[in-house]
Amino acid sequence: MTEQPERILVAVAWPYANGPRHIGHVAGFGVPSDVFARYHRLRGNDVLMVSGTDEHGTPIMVAADREGVTPQELVDRNNAVIREDLRRLGLSYDLFTRTTTANHHRVVRDVFRTLYDRGYLVERTTLGAFSAATGQTLPDRYIEGTCPICGFAEARGDQCDNCGNQLDPQDLIEPRSKVDGEPPVFRETSHLFLDLPVFRDRLRTWIQDQRHWRPNVRRFSLQLLDGLRARPVTRDLDWGVRVPVPGYEEREDKRIYVWMDAVVGYLSASVEWAVNRSEPDAWRRWWQSPGARHYYFMGKDNIVFHSVIWPSQLIGYGTGGDLGDGKALELPYDIVSSEFLTMEGKQFSTSRNVVIHVGDFLDRYSADSLRYYLTAAGPETQDSDFTWAEFVRRNNDELVATWGNLVHRTLQSVHRSFGAVPEPSKLLDVDEAVIADVEAGFATVGAEIERARFRSALGEVMALAARVNRYLSTEAPWALIETDRERAATVLYVAVRCVDSLKVLFTPFLPHSSQALHELLGHEGWIAGPLEFREITDADGYLHTVLTGDYASWIGRWEPSSLEPGRPLAKPVPLFAKLDPETVVASELERMRGAAA
Repeated sequence: MTEQPERILVAVAWPYANGPRHIGHVAGFGVPSDVFARYHRLRGNDVLMVSGTDEHGTPIMVAADREGVTPQELVDRNNAVIREDLRRLGLSYDLFTRTTTANHHRVVRDVFRTLYDRGYLVERTTLGAFSAATGQTLPDRYIEGTCPICGFAEARGDQCDNCGNQLDPQDLIEPRSKVDGEPPVFRETSHLFLDLPVFRDRLRTWIQDQRHWRPNVRRFSLQLLDGLRARPVTRDLDWGVRVPVPGYEEREDKRIYVWMDAVVGYLSASVEWAVNRSEPDAWRRWWQSPGARHYYFMGKDNIVFHSVIWPSQLIGYGTGGDLGDGKALELPYDIVSSEFLTMEGKQFSTSRNVVIHVGDFLDRYSADSLRYYLTAAGPETQDSDFTWAEFVRRNNDELVATWGNLVHRTLQSVHRSFGAVPEPSKLLDVDEAVIADVEAGFATVGAEIERARFRSALGEVMALAARVNRYLSTEAPWALIETDRERAATVLYVAVRCVDSLKVLFTPFLPHSSQALHELLGHEGWIAGPLEFREITDADGYLHTVLTGDYASWIGRWEPSSLEPGRPLAKPVPLFAKLDPETVVASELERMRGAAA
């Protein structure tokens, strides 16, 4: 019986468009989500991977004011930079769009209006925080102070990163603006609040049932419910999605809260993807199908929005307003949250020049080397520290010395002695054993990826590469060419067949080098093809550029090699470059010092 494809929604946190993203960002939302999506595409599952740049909110206005440009000009520039960085890194979105599209505004307004009509949004008068210097509203995240619960000195106005509790700016002890260091001015303002306590019992039951979540995510989410309270979902701004309810619609100084706006983006991007394909209802196959599974990828500071706030919006939306059509929207199946990546012992900070932007990194080093490091040593389940010395060591001692070495010496020996995949004689037990070990890896590695255990999965593949290396060293086919050419051909056939299988196992993690190896092995077509930009004009005449790809044409399958003898092989070239430790460490640290000066 043929296995039915699963429908997998890969919902990737939206990078904020106030500037380029650094490698700490893509360690959380980027590389893990792409590994997962590429694996499921290889499995033949129906994958929809969506995201885009998050372009609203006061931080955008603050950054635009600082540069003397309009918010639209700022986000246009940063959207172009971010999507180019993500393309170079190889993140295979079905649609990477932006929150300033007319489609996104329409979907957000539908969700918001439906929640309001159903009584889940209530008006309250509260204290709003404003800049003493400019009179502009200050976003919660731009206010810093001491947490009243745990005493952490750098708690934000919306959440304490130390104890995880949600906060309001006026809760902080000695609050100050992160823009100018001055205390904010608090004054009364009216806002609409999402009545989160109404959803507490339903959320608790749902979260308790998610035994497959990472323990830290499930535990933290349950703790959030204990202090759950209504949260404001409008802001005093003139940049963002307009509020579609009476008393707010006509006001120029009220907009929907950027975080409520951004999480609806997973839905709006799915709708846009379907419209772009001229199948306007295709998104429903993922969002209104009980068999579909939704996986959300992010850093740990965004857990609350994905395990509490967005599920509350989905529950409250019910069978829907304009989009629902009488069917409920699916809740998340898994929330795959990573911890934090630090750099040389310090927190990433653009303002303090403790930062490595993705684009700058890719100007000097390969995308697969970065993807490998972030998977093998990144913050999957605990905070981890990026150092240049460790990056070089991982690249040289693991990526180059194990996998790159196996590929190069195998292909070099085959190309020099045979020119094509050799014809084997009868396989011995030792040959059958190494083939069986590699082929068993498709089940073990796949199971680890499906559980979002990417570091373990990559470790399994690397261990198999080491296993084939040992086999090759022991059998030493290069020493047999003159004395027992038939046995040498058999060993090299086994080795190249294992390399071809390992190529597939490495593809989710190392797509660029896997495609290069695919071609060196004489295959045609794409197992990890190029991503592309397309210009889209929506029904409202809004023109924008999206990142996407023609994944249906890719030929890769999550299955062992059936490499036939006689296939001609291209002249081998190294897959990876060895890095000089002293040069890299010295030059990168000097670059950091120069940026900070």
